Amino acid sequence: MTRNASSVVLRESEVEIEAIRAQGAGGQNVNKVSNAVHLRFDIRASSLPEAVKARLLRMSDHRISADGVVVIKAQSHRSLEMNREDALARLRAMIVAAADVPRPRRPTKATHGSKQRRLSGKARRGRVKALRGRVDE
Repeated sequence: MTRNASSVVLRESEVEIEAIRAQGAGGQNVNKVSNAVHLRFDIRASSLPEAVKARLLRMSDHRISADGVVVIKAQSHRSLEMNREDALARLRAMIVAAADVPRPRRPTKATHGSKQRRLSGKARRGRVKALRGRVDE
């Protein structure tokens, strides 16, 4: 985590959590208990810094809709509270990843030796191809 990532605060009031029924086998409880969690977080309406919002919206993540809403489904645990914590942890991880500012790339110059190696390799390859011509008797 960088200094920018630690300063980002996620407000619980901006996160909408809904209890739903989990998929898959569940025995007798499958039709009675809603243990899975759907978490919805609207990026544009949040109080995150504008730079973090922009990086979040640019992320190519299937959990971010075209409207800018993050939808996370958590159903790996048997208890509703653990699934809720799991969904919030995944949202925090996504926000921390977006808050981390990438270092700008500094372009470098090719060395004289690397240019010479490239050109000699090209010349060698050209000679090999020139020898592939038609054979005259």
